[in-house]
Amino acid sequence: MADLNYNILKAKGVGTRWAQLLSEELDVHTYEDMLQQYPYKYVDRSHIYAVREITSDMAYVQLHGSFISMNVVGEGSHRRLSAVFTDGSGAIEIVWFKGLDYVRNSVKLSQEYYLFGKPSVFGNRLNIVHPELEKGDATISNAGTLQAMYNTSERMKKAGLNSKSVQKIILNILSELQSSPIPETLPQYLIDRCHLMSRDEALRTMHMPKNMQTVETARYRLKFEELFYIQLKMLRTYNQKREQQAGYQFSTSGAFLSDFYKNHLPFEPTNAQKRVVREIYNDMHSGKQMNRLLQGDVGSGKTMVALMAMLIAKGNGYQSCMMAPTEILATQHYESLSKMLDGMPVRVELLTGSTKQKERRVIHADLLSGDVDILVGTHALVEDTVQFARLGLAVVDEQHRFGVAQRAKLWSKGAIPPHILVMTATPIPRTLAMTVYGDLDVSVIDELPPGRKSVVTEHRFHNARNSLNRFIRQQLEKGRQVYEVFPLIEESERSDFKNLTNGYEYVKSAFPDYKVCMVHGRLKPEEKDAAMKQFVDNEAQIMVATTVIEVGVNVPNASVMVIESAERFGLSQLHQLRGRVGRGADQSYCILMTDYKLSTDTRRRMEIMVETTNGFEIAEADLRMRGPGSIEGTQQSGLPFNLRVANLASDGQIVQYTRDIASEILKNDPQLASAEDAIMLQRLNYLEKSVLNWSLIS
Repeated sequence: MADLNYNILKAKGVGTRWAQLLSEELDVHTYEDMLQQYPYKYVDRSHIYAVREITSDMAYVQLHGSFISMNVVGEGSHRRLSAVFTDGSGAIEIVWFKGLDYVRNSVKLSQEYYLFGKPSVFGNRLNIVHPELEKGDATISNAGTLQAMYNTSERMKKAGLNSKSVQKIILNILSELQSSPIPETLPQYLIDRCHLMSRDEALRTMHMPKNMQTVETARYRLKFEELFYIQLKMLRTYNQKREQQAGYQFSTSGAFLSDFYKNHLPFEPTNAQKRVVREIYNDMHSGKQMNRLLQGDVGSGKTMVALMAMLIAKGNGYQSCMMAPTEILATQHYESLSKMLDGMPVRVELLTGSTKQKERRVIHADLLSGDVDILVGTHALVEDTVQFARLGLAVVDEQHRFGVAQRAKLWSKGAIPPHILVMTATPIPRTLAMTVYGDLDVSVIDELPPGRKSVVTEHRFHNARNSLNRFIRQQLEKGRQVYEVFPLIEESERSDFKNLTNGYEYVKSAFPDYKVCMVHGRLKPEEKDAAMKQFVDNEAQIMVATTVIEVGVNVPNASVMVIESAERFGLSQLHQLRGRVGRGADQSYCILMTDYKLSTDTRRRMEIMVETTNGFEIAEADLRMRGPGSIEGTQQSGLPFNLRVANLASDGQIVQYTRDIASEILKNDPQLASAEDAIMLQRLNYLEKSVLNWSLIS
């Protein structure tokens, strides 16, 4: 059986320098790593053109002939090697600007070559620059086949490690492993049941394909394997947690929830909210620790659901805490919970970095005595000095904003870990939820409360500024407030900062009768909070800001969101920004301002925003358009694994299929202890140690 764990240095053609580059640029250390560097495309080398057929508008062409002359022309930085290549039907100039001495010493006149490159015009003459060359009698030749093309970096290319070199290393490895098959990673019964190509054949086909049909069959096998092991790991971890992690058993929904539901509920819950509360109660009633992700679009009523869960904890004699990523959001949660609980014997306290020392000491003491029922706060909750008498439920809002270590500290504040409810207002596509959050139960609030008006979204161009200002003034005269957001995405982008400050001055001059405040990431936290407070308290009617307001401010009176240079934002981020308005009873508007010249993708993004306010539809569209890198509306914040061949945007059916199969296997053999399942346990152990970063949520 072939050994894929050999160090890449052992491969033919790989020296110390190339091994270092492969390690640093592609994270390649072993034969297996190298074989998993799959081609990003294939070029058809089945056709050999005659020189007389070549035109400059062709993509890539392959010629068969020989060189009849080769000369260095020009001087200094303008030196180039110019050669004439012929196949008998005509002649064409071949040019090199780099590696002149190497080419001149290695290429022989009158020797037959297969030449492959892209025709172009230089100095009114047809030529091919820096072609690939193979001797006509080469033993390993792409001529007449599909040629695999590999991703390489600039550093690699400078060291001579280009796509062709990567291919040669891979073909050398496959040749070395010719005498024995590449080890299988799936049990034979699964290969047979799912009609999969063997791993040996799949890897060889990906790098040495006969045709595109076989490539697709091989690619499906490798996608299946990749996604199957992600699902198997996630489900196995989830099952083990459920079995091993004891949790507080809440025996009743309690009198506090009943009292709140009958006498204090401000409006009838939606069916989705009722369903989610039942799911949460069933978890907390089971005797196992709850680990549940609550997804809900902006305004769907997640806070109400979280409060009901905390009242269940209170009814069973336990405390709860709620952690938010910003002081403003924590304060708003505290005020919202206090208002809904008005008249009920439930004590809510707020703990943030701004809490005075005297108040802090009282809160600490009353937490420890059990007098505080619900503690709302920022990361201040994870400090060692914060101790609970009986913490039964921890709610984390916008959980992706907290580090793993911060969350782990919160979980450890009791003899038994509390029940965990993590919430996000960023709708997550189903395929991502199944992979990134596969070790959590997922609840979805997929309907808005009755009477909530949908935000009207319009796409306008910058030359419509006057009509926009008239519209904004109409809203301001009705007593409404306005956000104006600029794309200061990276704080180092000086031009963006200039746009923001210029925009601030323009808005002040356009609306001199109204107070305008400005918020951006360069402000000190206390300055940012002060400006936000001005807007929250309606002391300022217009807020000019960057995306720092994407999460963490709730102003029901704000009815207009203007997003400047909207083409520079992804769909998820546009949707998050739009979610800052539409939180009150008034009709709200989101205006997307762009240049007139837009790419097809950008124009489609604007159309999607205008067409729908459904966050889940937008998340699915965002995944299709941009891939999984923008989950949660930020730049690639991290899948807990690297997908080498599968694509979550297009392989949703395979994700579901592999999850169903993994679930069935674990139902029949939870420990993967049977002889036929041992291969999967072995593979999981290998992946955990050497390939995938299985950083889990909690």
